[in-house]
Parts: sequence; C-alpha cells; structure tokens
Amino acid sequence: MNQELSMNANLVVASLQKPASEFTKADIIGFIRQNGIRMVNFMYPAGDGRLKTLNFVITNEAYLEAILTCGERVDGSSLFSFIEAGSSDLYVIPRFCTAFVDPFAEISTLSMLCSFFNKDGEPLESAPEYTLRKACRAFTDVTGMEFQAMGELEYYVVAPDTGMYEATDQRGYHESGPYAKFNEFRTQCMAYIAQTGGQIKYGHSEVGNFTLDGCVYEQNEIEFLPVSAEQAADQLMIAKWVIRNLGYKLGYNVTFAPKITVGKAGSGLHIHMRMMKDGQNQMLHDGVLSAAARKAIAGMMELAPSITAFGNTNPTSYFRLVPHQEAPTNVCWGDRNRSVLVRVPLGWTAKTDMCALANPLEGQSHFDTTQKQTVEMRSPDGSADLYQLLAGLAVACRHGFEMSDALEVAEKTYVNVNIHQKENADRLEALAQLPDSCAASADCLQRQRAVFEQYNVFSPAMIDGIITRLRSYDDRTLRADLEGKQDAMLALVKKYFHCG
Repeated sequence: MNQELSMNANLVVASLQKPASEFTKADIIGFIRQNGIRMVNFMYPAGDGRLKTLNFVITNEAYLEAILTCGERVDGSSLFSFIEAGSSDLYVIPRFCTAFVDPFAEISTLSMLCSFFNKDGEPLESAPEYTLRKACRAFTDVTGMEFQAMGELEYYVVAPDTGMYEATDQRGYHESGPYAKFNEFRTQCMAYIAQTGGQIKYGHSEVGNFTLDGCVYEQNEIEFLPVSAEQAADQLMIAKWVIRNLGYKLGYNVTFAPKITVGKAGSGLHIHMRMMKDGQNQMLHDGVLSAAARKAIAGMMELAPSITAFGNTNPTSYFRLVPHQEAPTNVCWGDRNRSVLVRVPLGWTAKTDMCALANPLEGQSHFDTTQKQTVEMRSPDGSADLYQLLAGLAVACRHGFEMSDALEVAEKTYVNVNIHQKENADRLEALAQLPDSCAASADCLQRQRAVFEQYNVFSPAMIDGIITRLRSYDDRTLRADLEGKQDAMLALVKKYFHCG
C-alpha cells in the first residue's frame, strides 16, 4: 500500500522522507546526485500570470552549488510592466521547498519555483509572490492566526466532437463517462499535480458542456485542500501549468477563461479560506460560525469591490459576473447560498455520525469535523493573478479585525434567501453591487488602495500598475455594447482565451 500511495506523491518528498518545508540545499543536491537528475529548471510567475522557465544543464556539482546558492539574473522589464529597461536586472533564487520532478521532461529534470530579488539583494517589493508573503505576515501579526486557503480550479477542455454519447447541455455536473469525455484526462492531471506536491481534495466534471463549431467544450474542476495561502498560490500556479501541458501533449485545447460564450456556464476560481491557531480551525465556535469568521467576512464585504481588480482581470470576466447566474453580482454572504458573494458551505456541523448511519457495521467514528469549515469567495476567475488575489483576500480578512463595526457589517450583509427571486427584490435593492468592468474595478481599487498598501503589503507601484492595466481595456460600456452581438463576443473570448 505504501508503494501505491507513493506513486501519487512528490518524488522528492518520498525520496528524502521529510516534508517539503524542511528541504535544504544539501537535500536538493543529494536528490539530484542519487536520482540521476540531468537538468534543473527555475520557474517563476511574471506579470501576465504565467510561469516562466529558465533551464540549466548540470555538468558538475560546483555549478549546481552555484546556481542553487546564487540563483541567476533575469530581465525584469520583460517580465513586469512596472520595471523599466534602464534598471531591469533582477535575481531569481530557487525556493527548495517547491522542488518537484518535471512529469513532462524527456531528460530527467528537477524544477523549483523562485523568488525575485532586486539589485541590492532584497526581496522585490512588487513581486506577486512576495506581496502574498507580506499579506500573510500582516494577517498573522494582527490576528495571531495563520491564513489558509484553497482553490477550486475550473477549466474547459476543447476537442473535436465525435457525436457519441452527447452530454446534456449545461447538465454536466459530476457526470460520468462516456457522457463526460475528459474524466481520464482530468485524473491524469490530478496524478501529475500530486507528484508536483499539490494537495488535492477531489476532481469532477462541472456544469458547462456544449458543442460549438464542431468541437465539444467540457467543463471540469480540480479542488484543493486548505494549506497556507502561499502554498495554495504555488499549487494553483503549477496545476494550471500541468493541465495546459498535458492538454497540449494529448492534442486538447484547455482554457481557464471566465466566459466562453453567451448562455453557457463560465469558469470561476472560487477561493475557500480558513484561519488556524495552534493547529485548530477558528472558523467555528460551539458549532456555529465564530465571531472571528464573521469579522473576516465583514472585511471581504468592505473590500469586495476592489478585490475584483485582482481576481477578475480582463473584460470577459464581467460577462461572467451577471445577474441570475451562480456567479455573484452583489456584495452579500450567506449559508450554503450560491447566489451570494461569500458562501459558508456545509461544514459537517451536524451532530449525527453519517458514516455509521450509512454503514451499519461501523461504530461511532468521533472524527473531528471542525477542521473542515471554510468560507468561500465566489467572484474570482481564471484570469486572476493568483498571488495578488490571495494577498488581496488576506488583506480583506485582516481588515475585518481592524473594523470597529465588523460584526454589524456582517449582520447587515447577511442574506438567507435567493436574492434574485422576485419576492426578494427589496433585499436585493439594498445590497451594493460588484463592479461591471475592468475600468470600474480600477476605480474601486483607487478608492480603497490605502487598505491594501497598509503594512507595506501592496507596493504603490504594484497598485498603480494594476489600475493602469485595468483602465487600458477601456471597457466601461462593453457589456452593453456587445449585447446581442454573438460574433463580437466570440472574438473577445478568443482574444483572452488563454488568460491567467
């Protein structure tokens, strides 16, 4: 059994017999030597949200020691728009805890994610990964807790339509084969993601399923387990890289785009969060949502209009955030309610032992289910900069603890009805709305930027860059302009098909 389990584990972890968080340079060198690794890849996220790669062929141990210790120079102006060509040199330094064996490389290759440093050897203030680190540190300093997160990674697989076992349009949720065509592709992705160190909860087919121009479009989802927010961002970043690479290898096109076409389910990137202290989840108190959780929610209610600047970063994002869909449009929260912005999902708080009820031969399990409770932010999508998004959510949750009226805000924005039903129109009218364009998100971020810049989490240069980029789309009236114009909408989707 242990051998079977290790097949889906990070090979470096399995070989070194220690958690990745404890990896040292000596461990990495030892693994490379003992496993015949011939190449090392440095990987790092750039301003376009994609992983970049620098390849090293290992010719001798002295050279390996040098690159692991000193990293390498890169051209920052080619990676980030806020860095000028006249002072563009940056260092990339590998983080040993992220090491994994590349599942796609024909030559045995060890890959690691890197951190950016400036010319003075200091962390680059505006680097997305460092921004998230600062956000998590500030959250802990203010609350005494660790900010943890996990993502629900939705994507469409696109391939020629064979016409066999056609799935029901927009009814693909948890569908099995042969009606779901890409279950095997998804499970192979999951196995590779696990081998890179990703902590996966489960995978399944999603609602979206349709045919267009001779191709089948099938929506899938891979959901992760809660880990530190920094790990969560790394895992999501690598997972998107894995899914795209395996899709390319098999001849499938894959998109994380928020919207494919009118009237069909868009793809979100829902983020679940919890707060931990001394190994215990702080989201519940006596079986109900804790005051700490409600304060964090209040912070997200307050900053929700500007969080879209990090989580919904191109014009197609706002064709997903429309009324009467599962994607949210109003600033509110609720229990198990998919019409709200922040949802409190089922958290196993019932007092019954469901396992024993379903399996009469089982005794009482006494399983601690309090660790499972999270809250879910439902507005982000696949266009998000993962590090900026999680940093923004950490800031928002921290801000809730600094708001004197946080519990009042939480009470005022709580809804326990479907706000889009006619009889709840008055309740809907009283709620604030999310921005409807990149330009509107930029305006919201400009108004609320001081909170994100507090504690030096988001640098002013980063905020300026995000606002400039969002405004450059000039999409303030785009939703209205393209209403009923299917061809123009498809052209827009094609332009941003491989966002994030």
